[in-house]
Amino acid sequence: MTENIDVFGQNSIRVKDGDRSVYIDPFRMQITPNDADIIFLTHDHYDHFSPEDIDKVIGKNTILVIPEKMEDKVKEIADRFAEIITVKPGASYEAGGLEFETVPAYNILKPFHPKSAGWVGYILKTGGKRIYIAGDTDATKEAKAVKCDIALVPIGGTYTMDAKAAAGLVDELEPEIAIPVHYGTGVGSPSDGEIFEKNVKKSVKIEHKIRF
Repeated sequence: MTENIDVFGQNSIRVKDGDRSVYIDPFRMQITPNDADIIFLTHDHYDHFSPEDIDKVIGKNTILVIPEKMEDKVKEIADRFAEIITVKPGASYEAGGLEFETVPAYNILKPFHPKSAGWVGYILKTGGKRIYIAGDTDATKEAKAVKCDIALVPIGGTYTMDAKAAAGLVDELEPEIAIPVHYGTGVGSPSDGEIFEKNVKKSVKIEHKIRF
């Protein structure tokens, strides 16, 4: 079910949707496929919005999806995209035939990702499944309300929820599969993946996609 999902590190993710290549927050890419049909950005921090890595994945007719408040930030590269779609948290959209929803992504007590910034996670509807890419978030009430089959959740702590909090969120969501992201490079350690897995109930399959 997840053979179409790659995690390159941090929140850098590729989802293959048939012949379509979808990237989320490309960062520190070690390959240069230049095959992106759609690029989704969750917010404007350097490890999520990296023009250098966008260069490595952008294709000839790529659509860029960004939070509304990032519009000024991407002006320098805007002319390279076939279309730019701006989104708000908590809404439904379509890009290039791919249906998706946005979920607010923010910290509850930490200052790094304020709710007022309008940053987002995404639910991609592909292959009959709902894939939730949470973005940089804590276990918020909006995150707990998500309906998904596959959940990619940050576990590194500091800027997001930590491994145990992420496990608690997954227990509430009860997806078929959960994939930990945003740990082991920059924040958190590779062992956080094991802590996450040990704290998730057994009915959820855990898959580790990041290669260290």
